[in-house]
Amino acid sequence: MSKKKRKRLNKKVKILIVVILLLIIGALVFFLLNDKDQKEEKKVVKKKEITKEEEKVKIVDLSSTSRPIAVMINNNKAVWGYQAGLQDAYITYEMIVEGGITRMMALFKDKDTQRIASVRSSRHYYLDYVLENDALYAHIGWSPRAQSDISTLRINNINADNSSAFTWDNSLRTIAKEHRAYTSIAKLKAAAEKRGYRLTSDKKLLLTYQAKALDLSKYENAIAANVVRIPYSKTHLTSYSYDAENKVYKRYQNNTEHKDYVTGMQYTAKNIITYKVHNYTLNDGYAGGRQDLNNIGSGEGYYISEGYAIPITWEKTSRSSQTIYKVKSTGKELVVNDGNTFIQIQPDNQALTIE
Repeated sequence: MSKKKRKRLNKKVKILIVVILLLIIGALVFFLLNDKDQKEEKKVVKKKEITKEEEKVKIVDLSSTSRPIAVMINNNKAVWGYQAGLQDAYITYEMIVEGGITRMMALFKDKDTQRIASVRSSRHYYLDYVLENDALYAHIGWSPRAQSDISTLRINNINADNSSAFTWDNSLRTIAKEHRAYTSIAKLKAAAEKRGYRLTSDKKLLLTYQAKALDLSKYENAIAANVVRIPYSKTHLTSYSYDAENKVYKRYQNNTEHKDYVTGMQYTAKNIITYKVHNYTLNDGYAGGRQDLNNIGSGEGYYISEGYAIPITWEKTSRSSQTIYKVKSTGKELVVNDGNTFIQIQPDNQALTIE
């Protein structure tokens, strides 16, 4: 091979080596950059997952189709100190009944509460709130009007005469037997299954929850709410005091801490919705003076959470329709903080105090 040809061949080899080296370098650069992008993408995905988990509502599982269970809760003074399970309820209603006392109805969803006490009899206007939540309804006994309406409205009810879901605690000898009944979520579910009741629901939840804390102080007409007093009669006062450290309201009855019999802990509320309706005595032949409520209609009230109260409106167009709560200043649907809610439906002749 001539010297000229060798020189030309060496030049081609050198070019080929340079091309190969450039390809190798390019491949390495591409790999390193791609690996970095993948790592960064994984970090972003992980960060998004954490953020999504942090923003997830905890009071209820928003993806759950399980049907709520509503339980009538005795609130006679004889049972104060013996009530149980209310902290597990995501919504608790309180309304006036005969004799100036109140009765509560607690709603449970996706809980396994082992003692719910004390269970007592139905009153007909509570059925309106059973219906608006599409709930199974647990009670022991009823007023004549409630008995009739449960049948007419086809309420899926769990009563002492149609199930074995209730137990009378004989260790509580200091109170009358009628106040000693308790139940559990497991027993109520078993009773519902035995009676062939539907255990799922596709009805929208009554309230819209937000995981990120609402700053009510920025709402129009917001007022400080460190102490809330909601009298129901001359003999019954429900009140709350704000616990700023834990951002909840501690609950009191007649200025006495409202405590759970099992845990010994004072009940707390993340949210309070309070408004007034007219009540009057029924002429049903009962000397105790059973009540009726003008709770179908509309009016104004307050939403209270994290130290502030804002004016709201409410509207309930029928017994089965859901109550619609709106922010008064904007007319927009009320959104509440992530946590349990006490709905206090107060007689209109009683004074509400928020300070």
